[in-house]
Amino acid sequence: MLRLSNVSYTVDGKDILSSIDLTIEAGESVVITGHNGSGKSTLIKIIMGIITPTSGNIYLNGEDITDLPIYERAKRGLTIAFQQPVKFKGLTVKNLIDTATSHSNNVSDVCDYLSKVGLCAKNYIDRELDDTLSGGELKRIEIAMAMAKGGEVYLFDEPEAGIDLWSFEELTSVFDALGDKTRVIVSHQEKVIATADRIVVLSQGKVDRVGETSEIMKSLYVSRTCARLGGDK
Repeated sequence: MLRLSNVSYTVDGKDILSSIDLTIEAGESVVITGHNGSGKSTLIKIIMGIITPTSGNIYLNGEDITDLPIYERAKRGLTIAFQQPVKFKGLTVKNLIDTATSHSNNVSDVCDYLSKVGLCAKNYIDRELDDTLSGGELKRIEIAMAMAKGGEVYLFDEPEAGIDLWSFEELTSVFDALGDKTRVIVSHQEKVIATADRIVVLSQGKVDRVGETSEIMKSLYVSRTCARLGGDK
């Protein structure tokens, strides 16, 4: 179980996140959504330990991990796939998968990870992670790396970004392949949001709404319709 208790983050006197209280059960799939600038990506980075909250605490399976560095959180089962994939020049795709798993994988295993994210393994296994790869290709490779690393809690920051030619059905199948693992996904995309057990809506750095997917999806649809018609949001 992942629990955030009164988590806040302030920069230069501006509240980016304010008094976030949130509990995510083991095996649950939760999508965090909201307008740009609402604090979604910041929240994911705080959970992973990339950013330290100004106040509040983060608990993983009852343990306070607020002050733990990234690598210690990774040891405890937290895995992240970033909105903008990191490039590792000089490494091949197989090198990256090997680094994620901390051992040399056989070709069959690497092919399995790549096929799960819609890549033809024979075309990518020896490719270098350089500028010849598109943003969408890098995104899929990074998700494959996250799956290869394993873990108990997967954090995805806008996984649909840069995958114009990759169907959302293939993306959602990646989430399904994680089985009973906990998934925390930042997304604006309706098809991704619809895969969640629960939805968390952030607004101006605060939790605006939390609820079952069917319930929150209806309220999001009403809000968007009112916005298009120029009515109340």
